[in-house]
Amino acid sequence: MSSQRLGFFLSLALAISLCACTQSDSDNPAPAEPEAQPEAQPEAQPEAQPEPQPEAQPEPEPQPEGQVIDHGDGLLEILPGGDTVCSRGTEFAYFVRQGDPDKVVVDFQGGGACWDEFTCSVADAIFQPDVENIRAAVRANYSRGIYDRQNPDNPFKDYTHVIVPYCTGDVHWGDNTKIYAPGTPQEVTIHHRGANNARAALGWVYDNITDPTTAVVTGCSAGGYGSIVWAADVMKHYPDARVVQISDSAAGIITPTFFEEAFPSWQIQGAFPTEIEALQIGLEDPASLNLAKIYGAIGNNFPNRIVSQYNTAFDENQTFYFQALGGGDAREWSERMYAMVEEAEQASPNFHAYIAPGEVHCILPLDDFYEVEVKGTTLTQWVNQIIDGANPDSVYCEDCGAPSN
Repeated sequence: MSSQRLGFFLSLALAISLCACTQSDSDNPAPAEPEAQPEAQPEAQPEAQPEPQPEAQPEPEPQPEGQVIDHGDGLLEILPGGDTVCSRGTEFAYFVRQGDPDKVVVDFQGGGACWDEFTCSVADAIFQPDVENIRAAVRANYSRGIYDRQNPDNPFKDYTHVIVPYCTGDVHWGDNTKIYAPGTPQEVTIHHRGANNARAALGWVYDNITDPTTAVVTGCSAGGYGSIVWAADVMKHYPDARVVQISDSAAGIITPTFFEEAFPSWQIQGAFPTEIEALQIGLEDPASLNLAKIYGAIGNNFPNRIVSQYNTAFDENQTFYFQALGGGDAREWSERMYAMVEEAEQASPNFHAYIAPGEVHCILPLDDFYEVEVKGTTLTQWVNQIIDGANPDSVYCEDCGAPSN
């Protein structure tokens, strides 16, 4: 699906969620006067009934534990079973391209989100409900961007590469099965179990990459949000390794009430590290939380590790998302993105950003990853500096172009 088409479906679905409009009284004619009826006799009063209790949310059926499919040439497909599941109840799987056991990249995939009966009812249009697209791409040996293991400029060419698909609509944070609009024609059940799926993939990493020199946690779009929260888990698990986080096209420019609306549906408490007090306070008061504060809290808790973001100045898909939530145009999104990056830099000295010209969403899976250059610094140079722990300066484009609309 092209980014323009994805953006269209995303904006359409979210616009629907914001337009739960009702007809006014003037739209409905007054009812006709009823004919006179015989005087009604008093009816027997029914016995008092107990008040209905809230309907319990269903749990997904547990899957058979663990299956590993060896596709040869170092590619493993792992079906962890247990409490992992995709949004519509299909089986979750993740993928491992085996490489140097001293170096691992954990790569969270992206693609939309949902949090109510409107956005979830058309979830197939705005996020992947299963792993089939990723499975097909991996099995077909997709080899562009950071997946091109033959490119000598690829910073991850010899890494063990763990690919974590996204199929739960919760930016890899959720731990809840939610029935939206129960008892109505709009009723839909979504398994927001991204946190369970992430833990399963990280469990393989921890069991098989026991003492790495370098661990990189990355992801684009929804995977970028997954990367920053789960990076904290990886940093804690590998105290002696160089662990860095690199987010692609996930600036977190949302409406002020989004976290308040989404968190109860997703139940993200299990994904956020309990030892970081600032994040726990944010969970108690979601209106006080934004992405810069999440970066600041994690960066400050791990001051010797690097957290970072890549964005384009007028990212078309992030702009579509912002507009569908009621925000302004691409220029307003861009101004708020720069402000968010500046807030994160002020909150944590080990946060760094790279902002490139244009509107491209998600650079990691594209060959353009090797072509981007701002102020004499290529993106691959900047990424290599982060991996090496060099604490590079942030890089901002000056001639950033203009949005196409």
